[in-house]
Parts: sequence; C-alpha cells; structure tokens
Amino acid sequence: MKKIINLWTNNRKYNCFGCSPNNPFGLHMEFYEDGDYILSTWHPQRNYQGWVDTMHGGVLSTLIDETCGWVVTRKLQTAGYTTALNVKFRKSVSTDDPALTVRAKIVRQMRNLLFMHAEITNADGEVCVEAEVTYFMMTPEKAREMGFSHCEVEE
Repeated sequence: MKKIINLWTNNRKYNCFGCSPNNPFGLHMEFYEDGDYILSTWHPQRNYQGWVDTMHGGVLSTLIDETCGWVVTRKLQTAGYTTALNVKFRKSVSTDDPALTVRAKIVRQMRNLLFMHAEITNADGEVCVEAEVTYFMMTPEKAREMGFSHCEVEE
C-alpha cells in the first residue's frame, strides 16, 4: 500500500472540504493505493454527527464521493466530477468509532464515464455504507486546463 501524494497542496486556491489539509472545517482525508483500490482511513468526530453519537449521512456520502474522485485522479490520471451517487446506508456509524475505512474501485468504463463501487467499513470490519458512483472524466486537455498534471505515490 502506497500513500498518494496530494498534487493540489501548492495551489493557493485549493481548499477542498474533503482532502485539503488546511481547510479548518474539512475532513482532511488522505489516500492510499492498494491494488485496484483507493482507500482512506478516517476518524469520526462529534462535529460531524447527525443524530446523537451517529455520523451524518451527508458526511459519509462525502467520504465516498471524495475517495471516488481520487480513484479517477490516481488510476486514470485525469480529473472529473460526480454525475451520480447512489448511497445505501446499511448500518449506522458511531461518532465514537475509532476509525472508518473508505475504499473504492473501478467497476467499468464506458468512454468518458467511469462506474465505481465504494464502501465504508467500521473498525470491526462491518460494511456500513455502500455506493455505486458514476464519474465523468475530463479529457486530458481539459484536466490540464483545470490545473491537473499527474498524480504520484510516495516511494
């Protein structure tokens, strides 16, 4: 498993809610490549609860959405955006859970559309959230125009 280098950290306008290490309200996600998967380990906090001691579904959806974005960035070396996010909440997630694992992989590709499966497991390894995600991939020219060059992993 190799840590993905966040290519955006030197962009002064970069303030992503999901992955910017400098966004004071953000999730501060980091990503790793593990075979076909991109994954992130994230530690729930009470600031992200919906119901008492329960993670907010929108935050859980964001964890999945962000991880899928990094699948596109790392695996296909381009940028893009989500066009569909079908989330199924299987089990509630406690804000006291020590760590969640978010993982996503490519299921299939059709031209510039990418179909992915993602899931969130709790510290006990139980699948709590699953999602089917469709992503539109930008052309390499458009991705470069948006500031994307390439995405590497640490050695």
